[in-house]
Amino acid sequence: HVQLVESGGDSVQPGGSLRLSCLASGFTYSSYCMVWFRQAPGKEREGVGRVGMNGAGTTPLHADSVKGQFTISRDKKTLYLQMDILKPEDTAVYYCAAAPGTCLWAGYDDSKYKYWGQGTQVTVS
Repeated sequence: HVQLVESGGDSVQPGGSLRLSCLASGFTYSSYCMVWFRQAPGKEREGVGRVGMNGAGTTPLHADSVKGQFTISRDKKTLYLQMDILKPEDTAVYYCAAAPGTCLWAGYDDSKYKYWGQGTQVTVS
């Protein structure tokens, strides 16, 4: 049974920090590109960071909109997103997702991501 279980979402003031976690189980996690997407009300889903485990794409990559502010990382079972200097425009539902291939192949094309978490709300105000 595949599961991606996110946690860590909360309401914070501008300038604050949060750390999101995504616990993976039920699939060969090490073979998948892992990504964090976010979707704000009325906006399209946006990829904010992705990281592979093996081969090409193991270097974490971050969207230009969050460079220097967010840091994606992963260990053997869990994907993380450290979010610092949070701004009101970071308010969104954050989703982790898994693509069966390299991050170079998957990019931020959400159609390539096979497994999705349920989402966790981040509110900055």
